[in-house]
Amino acid sequence: MAAFLGVTPEQFRRQYTRRVSRRITLVERRDNHDCIFLGPPDSSGRRGCTVYQVRPSQCRTWPFWPSNLADPDSWSAAAHRCRGVNRGRLFTLKEIEERARLTP
Repeated sequence: MAAFLGVTPEQFRRQYTRRVSRRITLVERRDNHDCIFLGPPDSSGRRGCTVYQVRPSQCRTWPFWPSNLADPDSWSAAAHRCRGVNRGRLFTLKEIEERARLTP
């Protein structure tokens, strides 16, 4: 991701990541907690990832995180936070299970 953005790995870590317990995660915007790489709305009002081609596994596996798949209420909460959940192409159970397994 650093190379994609034209910065050094150290600059990337300082500017775009934070430590949460023992994990490293991408920072979020302070005002609304959106991912720092979620771009502004386009002409249709949809927002997209500005680093989609090189997004990390935490993004590649969303929304199929075990915490979201735990029960229907957890899935509904994820859908409430993210307008993209329950839209777009349907995934097979096998694809969902694989993404959940790959969740960091």
